[in-house]
Amino acid sequence: MSANDSSNTSRTNWAALEAMTDEEIDYSDIPPLTEEFFEKATLRIPAAQAHKLIQLDPDVMAWFQSQGAEYKTLINSVLRRYIETNGDRAN
Repeated sequence: MSANDSSNTSRTNWAALEAMTDEEIDYSDIPPLTEEFFEKATLRIPAAQAHKLIQLDPDVMAWFQSQGAEYKTLINSVLRRYIETNGDRAN
């Protein structure tokens, strides 16, 4: 995609498309997604969001998720309390 592609205004009639049911949309020109497609697929995260990612061990994530729907808020709260308790200690 070139820089010009992202600055062009879409000519799609979004109102008409949103009014259609899934059955009315013609998907015939889109090839089926095969196992090969998914084997070759690469997850691309926009740079603006990538800096927000952290890697947690699966068991740690599972524990936080088991605490309820607001587990991300809980993770943030625990990390904030750690910072407040440990002050400016870098190590």
